[in-house]
Amino acid sequence: MKSKLYMLDSQAQKSVVTPIKYSNLYPWIKRTIKSSRRYYTQNQREISINRIIRQIFPNLKEPIFIVGAPRSGTTFLGECLAVIPEISYHFEPVISKAAARYVYEKRWTQKKSAQFYRIVYSWLMRIHFDADLRFAEKTPRNCFLIDFLIDTFPDAKFLHIVRDGRDVALSHSKKPWFKKSEANSNKREPGGYLYGPYAQFWVEADRIREFEATSDIHRCIWSWRRFTEEAINSLSRVSQNQFIEIRYETLLTHQQDTAKKVLDFLEISSPKSQTLFLEAANTANPNLIGQWQHELTAAQLCEIEKEAGDLLQKLGYS
Repeated sequence: MKSKLYMLDSQAQKSVVTPIKYSNLYPWIKRTIKSSRRYYTQNQREISINRIIRQIFPNLKEPIFIVGAPRSGTTFLGECLAVIPEISYHFEPVISKAAARYVYEKRWTQKKSAQFYRIVYSWLMRIHFDADLRFAEKTPRNCFLIDFLIDTFPDAKFLHIVRDGRDVALSHSKKPWFKKSEANSNKREPGGYLYGPYAQFWVEADRIREFEATSDIHRCIWSWRRFTEEAINSLSRVSQNQFIEIRYETLLTHQQDTAKKVLDFLEISSPKSQTLFLEAANTANPNLIGQWQHELTAAQLCEIEKEAGDLLQKLGYS
């Protein structure tokens, strides 16, 4: 049963995921605003006529989307963007993160989904009085929404960050999100899914039981493969001047070259912005590269190879 804009999740999924519907829209908005205020980098600026006018008509021209698998460096790259004065950067907006499953599964029409995202992005900029700046956000689930985002924002630009899946799986496995031991914790991640070994919308329908019964490390490399493959496939259909691929390892070891590549792509030429971005990038910790070699067991590496060996090889991680 569905309303004009929102559809309830199936009965089988209600215990796993919190739905978005009119009756609980206020809590979703409240959580989104609370999270946005927690993570937002506010720059001190003078009041201007343009800034005031843009509160009425927010700037959604050439928005920037950082995409990549969870634990691939999306947060670090986003933090680098956040210091740029020309950009209004938003960390995983809670309500749009939750809405990803509705858009991906086409439970909302393109028109309704586009309206929803435009409204959300606009008021996110308004609450920080930064609606005149250039909108940017990072949400890993956007890997599955690239086609939709291009349709909604035809001039959007994408930064796709890729990291060695073995390091990603190791890092991801240390978080509670897919841990079997969290199955009865009743805790939820911001997008509404329960912690534990539960299949999310991006898990292949014919492999859901396998996903929920397998090991934690297998679920984590599974996540990396799905997110990375989806982003690569979707971006192959996007104009080449609208996306770039960044390797996490290069960002951590060749900060200056990577910073120049990113800023040139975004057409940001201000010396101040370039300096600020590079300073942020220079806080990277190269020791995070290759940790899988010391911490993953032979059995875990076999699971990783079986699930994602082809993609690892394709991307040059072998």
